[in-house]
Amino acid sequence: MPRIVPVILAGGVGSRLWPLSRRLLPKQFLPLAGSRTMIQETVARLEGLADCDRPVVLANHEHRFLAAEQLAAIGVRPRALVIEPAARNTAPAIAAAALPVAREDPEALLLVLPSDHLADKERFQADVGAARAAAAAGHLVTFGIRPTMPATGYGYIEAGEPLTGQLGVFRIRRFVEKPDLETARRFVASGAFLWNSGMFLFGARRFLEELGAHRPDILAAVERAVAEAATDLDFVRLAEAPFAACPAQSVDYAVMEKTAAGAVVKSAMRWSDVGSWSELWEVSEKDPEGNAVQGDAELLDARGCYVRADSRHVSLLGVKDLIVVETDDAVLVAARSRAQEVKEVVARLDRRNRTEPVSHSRVYRPWGYYETVDAGEGYQVKRIMVKPGAALSLQRHSRRAEHWVVVSGSARVTRGEEVMTLGPNQSVYIPIGTKHRLENPATEPVYLIEVQSGSYLGEDDIERFEDRYGRA
Repeated sequence: MPRIVPVILAGGVGSRLWPLSRRLLPKQFLPLAGSRTMIQETVARLEGLADCDRPVVLANHEHRFLAAEQLAAIGVRPRALVIEPAARNTAPAIAAAALPVAREDPEALLLVLPSDHLADKERFQADVGAARAAAAAGHLVTFGIRPTMPATGYGYIEAGEPLTGQLGVFRIRRFVEKPDLETARRFVASGAFLWNSGMFLFGARRFLEELGAHRPDILAAVERAVAEAATDLDFVRLAEAPFAACPAQSVDYAVMEKTAAGAVVKSAMRWSDVGSWSELWEVSEKDPEGNAVQGDAELLDARGCYVRADSRHVSLLGVKDLIVVETDDAVLVAARSRAQEVKEVVARLDRRNRTEPVSHSRVYRPWGYYETVDAGEGYQVKRIMVKPGAALSLQRHSRRAEHWVVVSGSARVTRGEEVMTLGPNQSVYIPIGTKHRLENPATEPVYLIEVQSGSYLGEDDIERFEDRYGRA
């Protein structure tokens, strides 16, 4: 049987799970349903799968270090971590993974998995086993989930006749976009329709053949992007110009709805794409009143609520069917029935150029993180953590000065031609226009307080001269 190469799609932003999910820290990098993040759960689901190679992971530029660090934390080194220079949906992303795999092993199968879904491992692996022979025979197999309710947030697949000799695998009669409630009820009652999970198993070369037959323009653009790709540290960076010029289309539209070789496994696995707070409520443990609670919260005469308190106490009194999500810089209160509309709130904040859709107050960087403690006219105070052995870029600012105070740990500071080592309660001043760098030469994290002052305090006031993480 051909080997399987997992392809993990990790380029989404998860705006329906705001304010927890932000563009710089989207839901696939968050622990939403356990102690591990969603991408860690996705990769861990592959453990023990027969003839399974290391995964190819696709992520965008902003998330590349998050993806690498979170996989390293569970002992996984990807076969490749591919950087998409622009969001072009799933068909181009899968093609970018398929091209090098097909060149190396024309018989290899790609197991395409979104990085932000929940599924039970045992049933998932059994379904992959059921799909392998069909995929090896040239079928493009997707995994359809037996519906447990008339959901309107999922697309549906109508299964046709069974494939000859392929137990549990059926031809695809048609795909149906997200239906209204009455249509969804008819689909569920018929027994012929399945939720479209967005997971696939097919030959790498076979997928490229079908993509070339139905969307040769996408294939040609991705071929150029892969041919001109560059290695950047441990990442493979697709060429920006051809990939950005590639049409954006999902694999469903580009290939699966057009191919005559499509097939579907009827799966009974417990599965959720965690596409909204209401769906996370569905899969969470609940108290006798139907409330799912995480964090410091007190509920009195409350029913059917999802409550997440990340940084302070939250109390609910005399309410039902609410979503309440609290972070240190934003609070969402919504009717559970309207959880899909959270993305509209995010869009409104975007139009007002608010920072809340973009990042939390704690912003992760490859060297550690910073978080804003206070800000006002002409000043900003941040708390900075630098990981052992890590360093910020050699840089300077044209419109702000900085004052660093070490709280704990040891910091090596370059200021112009000076290099100094600072310990707790020691400080240094960086004038406007002075080249500087902050490093941690020790084996423990270093924590600092940074006080910025100047006419402009934006993060784009950075001129980098040297950076070990390949940032411009």
